[in-house]
Amino acid sequence: MKKCQKCSVKYVTFHILEVLGDNQYEEFHLCEECAQKYIYESQVKSSAKGTAGSAAEESDDVSGLNQKECPECGLKFVEFRNSGRLGCPHDYEAFREELIPLLENIHGDVKHCGKVPHRFPQTKQTQRELLKLRKQLHQAVTKEAYEEAAQLRDRIRLLEQS
Repeated sequence: MKKCQKCSVKYVTFHILEVLGDNQYEEFHLCEECAQKYIYESQVKSSAKGTAGSAAEESDDVSGLNQKECPECGLKFVEFRNSGRLGCPHDYEAFREELIPLLENIHGDVKHCGKVPHRFPQTKQTQRELLKLRKQLHQAVTKEAYEEAAQLRDRIRLLEQS
C-alpha cells in the first residue's frame, strides 16, 4: 500500500484527479485527513473566487459519509474505503448511493453481465418452477411426507441438470 503524498505517515484512502484544463491533470494520493484538508482548502479557494458552495459543509459531508455505517454488520464506509471489502450482503444497500458511481466507474455498469453458473436455470419459467418445487419439498419434509419429498427432490435434480 502507498503512503500519503502529503503526510507520508498514513496509508492512501483517497485518489483525487483534478482536471486543470485540456489534457492537463493533477493526481493526488492522500490519507483521509489530508484529503479532507485538501477538499476544505479547495472549497475555500473556490468560494474566495466567488463560486458557490461552503467548504465547511463539504468537509462535514465527507466526514459524515465516512461515518455512515451498515446496520447489520457495523462496517463503516471509511473501513470499506480502506480495505476495499464489504462486510456483509446488506452493505450493498447501506452504501448504495456511494457504491453506484464507484461500480459504474470500475465496471461500466451496475448490473452483472458476466458468466452464469452451470446449474443456474436457463429460463425464468424453470427458475419459477424450481422455487415452487423447493417450497413444496420443504413443506413435505416438515409434514414428514418423505416419499413425496423424495419425488420432489428428484424433479428438482432433473430440472437443475437440464
